[in-house]
Amino acid sequence: MSIPRTTSNPRTADLTIAGLARAGGVGVETIRYYQRRGLLPVPARAGAIRRYGPEEVRRLRFIRSAQGAGFTLEEIAELLALDAGEDRARARELARSRIDALEARIAELSAARDALVRLARACGASEAGPCPIIAAFEPE
Repeated sequence: MSIPRTTSNPRTADLTIAGLARAGGVGVETIRYYQRRGLLPVPARAGAIRRYGPEEVRRLRFIRSAQGAGFTLEEIAELLALDAGEDRARARELARSRIDALEARIAELSAARDALVRLARACGASEAGPCPIIAAFEPE
């Protein structure tokens, strides 16, 4: 999906900032923050208020989806810039880096889960003495 870098045509833009926020599942202050960071354009005023269109909704949804995948705002800004320049090699490199980080986090979480499973079994194996779960988290 190509992420437009221009503002909407005022004739087709019909959302206020509150409407854009609702469409993207964020707060108005988040929209303003993304604008300050250069992730979302600030459209010209149409009368007294700024109006947003489908391009801004798509861009906002892209930002939120990329955040959900674990990309930082800096990486998202780079992805948006890369999309404008069609630099797929760098985009793939960013994605691979994110995949590596996710794989490492999955390994950490799996190890933590396995440790808790062992502690829970040890806790249930005996009623005597201190609970192994509590003992495992006590500072030494």
